[in-house]
Amino acid sequence: MTVEPIYTQVLGWAATAVFVGSYFFSRPEVLARVQMAGALMWVAYGLLMGAPPVVVANVLVLSAAAWKGLRARREGAGAGRMAAG
Repeated sequence: MTVEPIYTQVLGWAATAVFVGSYFFSRPEVLARVQMAGALMWVAYGLLMGAPPVVVANVLVLSAAAWKGLRARREGAGAGRMAAG
């Protein structure tokens, strides 16, 4: 068992808080941005811990959140054009 530096533990707990907190946002684009931030934190944590599964899983989460955020943004922009037109 290795003892990791305190900043690594703090990063892991902060990533947990950010990711769980993301579910309190109702706007899809905000939810996606907060999930992306949490996923980036988890990627950093996984790299510090030398845990490839954590890194890969959160790169996938980051990618999915980015895709979802872009899609929500496009749909929102399209709705705005339809309302204006």
